[in-house]
Amino acid sequence: MTGPELWLVRHGETEWSRDGRHTGRTDVPLTPAGEDAARSLRPRLAAVAFDLVLCSPLQRATATATLAEVPTPELDDDAREWDYGDYEGITTARIHETDPQWSLWTDGTPGGEQPDDVGARADRLVARVRSTASTRALIVGHGHILRVVAARWIGLAVAGAARLRLDTATVSVLGWERATAVITRWNTPGYDR
Repeated sequence: MTGPELWLVRHGETEWSRDGRHTGRTDVPLTPAGEDAARSLRPRLAAVAFDLVLCSPLQRATATATLAEVPTPELDDDAREWDYGDYEGITTARIHETDPQWSLWTDGTPGGEQPDDVGARADRLVARVRSTASTRALIVGHGHILRVVAARWIGLAVAGAARLRLDTATVSVLGWERATAVITRWNTPGYDR
């Protein structure tokens, strides 16, 4: 292994995530099902020691960290979700009604962040983990930013994140195979679905 592992936890379900609405800066709470799913992550995370724990400051992420009993996360704005600008609260299907070719991963959002903006935040998170954590780090965050973090970890462009589905209340692990950064485990729930 040539560096620390990076564990990623996506927050539990919210009404907007359940309904497929782009949820960036809007600070929506977890649903009761999302709270239960966050609690289900406890056994998976309790047995693991982290020397760096970062969390998005948005309540759906901080509540997930609390319910999963994540040890003392440091809030980090770079772990916030993609800023969807004019597309905040709107589903991809609705966006495609007026722009059928639109892709978040290549086009970004009007009035919000562009792929390079999110890629720069993901790069800072990856660099921080690789320079600060000695064995294992954890980021509690959101679907799109965590997908970009994973893509950047393995050397892909932001658009590569489109190929990495990430459900709510899941754990993923990024690591190493010899000197190559790899995805070790992806999109695993805390309980059987």
